[in-house]
Amino acid sequence: MVEVEEETPAADEIVIRMEAAAMHIADLRTIEGADLFRNPLPRTPGFEGIGRVLRVGSAVTTYSVGDRVFPALASGTFSEQVRCAATRCMPAPEGDAAQLCLLTVNGPTAAVMLDDFVALDQGDWLIQNAANSNCGRFLLQLARHRGIKTVNVVRRVEMVDELLELGGDVVLIDGPDLADRVTAATSGAAIRLGIDAVAGSATRRMAECLSAEAHLVCYGAMSAQHCELDFYRLFRLGIEFHALSFVRQLTRRSAPQVRALYADLADKIATGTLSARIAGRYRLEEIIAACERAAMTGSDRDGKVVIVF
Repeated sequence: MVEVEEETPAADEIVIRMEAAAMHIADLRTIEGADLFRNPLPRTPGFEGIGRVLRVGSAVTTYSVGDRVFPALASGTFSEQVRCAATRCMPAPEGDAAQLCLLTVNGPTAAVMLDDFVALDQGDWLIQNAANSNCGRFLLQLARHRGIKTVNVVRRVEMVDELLELGGDVVLIDGPDLADRVTAATSGAAIRLGIDAVAGSATRRMAECLSAEAHLVCYGAMSAQHCELDFYRLFRLGIEFHALSFVRQLTRRSAPQVRALYADLADKIATGTLSARIAGRYRLEEIIAACERAAMTGSDRDGKVVIVF
């Protein structure tokens, strides 16, 4: 952590005094300099957050000092002050900053997975693994809000009751006989959407649970392994496999559509319709401890690490 000069906005920029910033695995990979996450240095990590406008450029008319905003994605939010083009920021509602600071990544990721691949109606089923992750929790809650039923796959038995209370219809422990147990739990219902965040052999197990003409969407690789798939299953059943980038999905929407999506998610978080699990809140001066906690898995972390200012 270093001290720098206060930010001064250009004519089309605002400076945001940060309130909270979420720490993602992508932030850890950026800090490590891992492949696909290497960037020119110096670089301040932080993909998302929330704060209030501190200074306004001379040409900015959309925001005033004191307005609450979400800074632009990947704008280096692990900093007391963040300078952004005003057009890349979005208005933010009142509410718990630690919850709202998760909006920019986890919220739209869950929304586009639910919206963009299969048209699901009330009573239809989807299946997801890593269901106790915050993205998984958002997906579960959004699906429940629309009357879509969910099979939620986890690795720890202590997560079962918690996700059932959150609104999951079925919660199962991952394992080699997953498909048989899914069939029994859903009475053989057709499952046309699978969501995978684990990769490795978990991808194959997810595919085994899907019906003909289904879509399997992978948005993460928590196992740090390549996705494993049975070609002949995909071939015979016509299952389509997708690697998801929520940013890519958002580029296929108009600017008003993106803003409407974020406004809807922000309202749901502010009113408690959507909620995330917070593992810990760390001051910026505790950034090393925050990184160490964020790098943990399972019950050792148990939620999202948030930097508070």
